[in-house]
Amino acid sequence: MKIMVIQGPNLNMLGVREQNVYGPMKLEQIHEQMRGFASQNGIEIEFFQSNLEGEIVDKIQECLGDADGIIINPAAYTHTSIAIRDALAAVSLPAIEVHISNIHAREEFRQKSLIAPVCAGQISGFGPFSYHLAMVAMLQILNEIKAMKEMQQKKQQAGQA
Repeated sequence: MKIMVIQGPNLNMLGVREQNVYGPMKLEQIHEQMRGFASQNGIEIEFFQSNLEGEIVDKIQECLGDADGIIINPAAYTHTSIAIRDALAAVSLPAIEVHISNIHAREEFRQKSLIAPVCAGQISGFGPFSYHLAMVAMLQILNEIKAMKEMQQKKQQAGQA
């Protein structure tokens, strides 16, 4: 199993920017915690961060055939990017949208996500722990997909016997 973690604009500034909203933890510290969870659960994990919308779209498209699921924090693009939304819909991989802050308790313009409708779910408001919750959720989704595929294979084999 492989999970691609895609981080949007300004997340490279975690630990520096608006600590009252996002906390003191740096992005690399969050990734290190995610690596630990992935290692304990036999998951391959890769990280990507960009401030550029097109690069994020390219990375999502590259996931097709290379990753089993996507955890994405589109950051400010959450509220504006039809391109990222369309890329996620196009690859049809399980995706989970993550936010450190509770976007629904913030400014009105941050409360609408264009990305959430094409994701399996959205996790927001738990600080950096939101990423851990996303890892647990993605592991569950991927295990369910694997179990369904195995069941379908057994049915096919039984039908051929």
